[in-house]
Amino acid sequence: MNAFTLWKPQNVKVTGGLEFLSGFEKTEMSDRQFCTKCGGHLMTVHPPLGLVDVYAATIPGVKFTPGVHVNYAETVLPMKDGLPKLRDFPAELGGSGIAVPE
Repeated sequence: MNAFTLWKPQNVKVTGGLEFLSGFEKTEMSDRQFCTKCGGHLMTVHPPLGLVDVYAATIPGVKFTPGVHVNYAETVLPMKDGLPKLRDFPAELGGSGIAVPE
């Protein structure tokens, strides 16, 4: 399970270790960025959506409040937390927007 945050690309800046940042285009929808030193995943750029998803744990001092679970139809760790659960992604991001039961 990963907590990620969505940002406009102009609002994302790597502030340290830029020389260790590398990436690969997994699909046309996602360019994954990772650290070549430790192998850790940092963010995924989604060019068609104009968004970057950044793992919340990699942002110093961020106060993260979850708002929705995505891809919940494939969950391996059911969460009974009262948050909306979507089968895939919100319709605004190219998904079905279909909610699934908790």
